Amino acid sequence: MFAVTMHVSSTLPSGSSPGDGPDPLHPHPPLKRYYASEEERRKRVSRWFDQAAAHYNFITQAMSLGSGHRYRKRALARAGLARGMKVLDVACGTGILSSHAQRIVGEEGLVVGLDLSAGMLRQARRGGVRHLAQGDAELLPVASGQFDFLDMGYALRHVADLRATFQEFRRVLKPGGKILILEITPPRSRFRLGLVRLCLGRVVPMIALLVGGGRGSQELMKYYWDTIETCVAPPVILAALREAGFSSAERHVELGIFSEYLAAS
Repeated sequence: MFAVTMHVSSTLPSGSSPGDGPDPLHPHPPLKRYYASEEERRKRVSRWFDQAAAHYNFITQAMSLGSGHRYRKRALARAGLARGMKVLDVACGTGILSSHAQRIVGEEGLVVGLDLSAGMLRQARRGGVRHLAQGDAELLPVASGQFDFLDMGYALRHVADLRATFQEFRRVLKPGGKILILEITPPRSRFRLGLVRLCLGRVVPMIALLVGGGRGSQELMKYYWDTIETCVAPPVILAALREAGFSSAERHVELGIFSEYLAAS
């Protein structure tokens, strides 16, 4: 039987931390409108996700006009997820990617959903995700070389350091293991950018407030768009993946805004 090994303290050399080595590569500049320090950012984001957890699927399905869950399933198939694989779903949220992955890998495979938010993990468990763990993408609480496939859906903007995150992703993958990172990238067209900004920056936060998520959900969705609009450009993300030792790093784009980052360890 396969088990997640909880050994955070033994995953890094003694005295080291995720921030050791090269300078941190932040996914976006500090957003002082929301927080004054990195510690405050982590606490706020975690609290927002806890508060929004019960309504998060409705909000994100409204955001995607009902297509978000199907899109995630297609993205997993495009990335090569197959029966029997062992999968780590980082920042699994309510477990949508984990649930799709469980069906694809079947009984002989394994899917572990990992998230910092206890509220999100509760929703994932209610949704049928069988293996869950609480942890940070930059210090994964699992042993090295365990997984065939690692995915992360729309959460890369919430880590503190892309370099530390990608090094951790590579550490837990088997040689030749694959990663899939889903993200939203602002469209190049000024007209389309205006539409997306109106939808994600104003309409979706209002929906989040009205469906019962309260101010916390509304703030989370405003923050969600601000991190998208200020996120580092796709070439920077691809370069960070290569710097971490991944090969064949590439970006596939759907509908001009949905980025799928693919690479192999």
